[in-house]
Amino acid sequence: MSITANLTCQFKSIFNTAAAPRIFFAPGRINLIGEHTDYNGGHVFPASISYGTYALGRKRDDQKLRFYSMNFPDTGIIECDLSDLAFDELHYWANYPKGIILYLQEAGHKIPFGADILFYGNIPNGAGLSSSASIELATGVLVNELFNLNLERIPMIKLGQKVENNYIGINSGIMDQFAIGMGRKDHAILLNCQTLDYKYAPIALDDYVIMIINTNKQRTLAKSKYNERRAQCEQALSDLQKENSISSLGELTVSEFEKNKHLIKDEINRKRAKHAVYENARTLEALEKLQQENLQGFGELMIKSHVSLRDDYEVTGLELDTIVHAAWEHDGVLGARMTGAGFGGCAIAIVAKDKVTDLKETINTIYRDTVGYDASFYIAAIGDGAKELIEE
Repeated sequence: MSITANLTCQFKSIFNTAAAPRIFFAPGRINLIGEHTDYNGGHVFPASISYGTYALGRKRDDQKLRFYSMNFPDTGIIECDLSDLAFDELHYWANYPKGIILYLQEAGHKIPFGADILFYGNIPNGAGLSSSASIELATGVLVNELFNLNLERIPMIKLGQKVENNYIGINSGIMDQFAIGMGRKDHAILLNCQTLDYKYAPIALDDYVIMIINTNKQRTLAKSKYNERRAQCEQALSDLQKENSISSLGELTVSEFEKNKHLIKDEINRKRAKHAVYENARTLEALEKLQQENLQGFGELMIKSHVSLRDDYEVTGLELDTIVHAAWEHDGVLGARMTGAGFGGCAIAIVAKDKVTDLKETINTIYRDTVGYDASFYIAAIGDGAKELIEE
């Protein structure tokens, strides 16, 4: 039985109906290169992946919304009314779909009836592959189609970010929702996070695959260190602005930065700014490499990215460095780097198909000997963004 057929059976059983639901899917995402550049006025290079969130839904004939997650069966059916979608701690994960529906209403979209919605996600827990944005966009496309709202994709993406920022209270950028909402099979997206200008870049992997390697480390430091790095970059920008008319570090070329870096008085802040500027340049160069189908050149940029995140931005740590350094030593790897905020989460590597099994064993042996527990491995295809799945 296919995953969608199984989920359909579960939907009918849980909501006690014979009617088949409509089925939607929103992927997770990886960021191939361009880390900690988004809030510095630079570019990112994400892609949507084959892991994500399924959302199955049917309209009701009353005002009730009923949510159920196969991932959190102990919470049972979480129920609320269209007229009361305020954040509620007791609704746990269901606050993400509630927030989307609330903001759709506030944007003037008429949602006349409630719905029964079942969710199932296969994004690894705590991996930093953006499961929250995935459930937001899965809900968005489902409600948009069920009620014929005709909402265009960019406004929906902005609503997803608004849910994170204003409803949930997490100060995140727009990259996650954008990659998940605008993903295209076998392509990455070069995105300017300030203007939302974007370009698609084909990824011709041929005899290679993208491997995601989860450190399985709890990212306890990520939030505080993220805020610290952000403040350090803001101070560096303030120093540079004394003699430069710029509004973000992302506006500087590498040569402009080198000419002006003496203005940044604090040595640590200078290192942070160097990463932001150089990483933005690498991300722009990455587009050229992929357009030239130069996968080896792209892999070299990934390596430089990790070195910068390790030495200048200092957000890698023992777990990520152990995985990435082991990958670099393997002859089947074109490039590897941490992805996401750092201090845990995942690394990614571009690996020859015939070396995948050997690489897993090699990395995991080194990782277990160094860290004391196992890493987890996933092969990710690059797929389309959020959409309805039509059964054949």
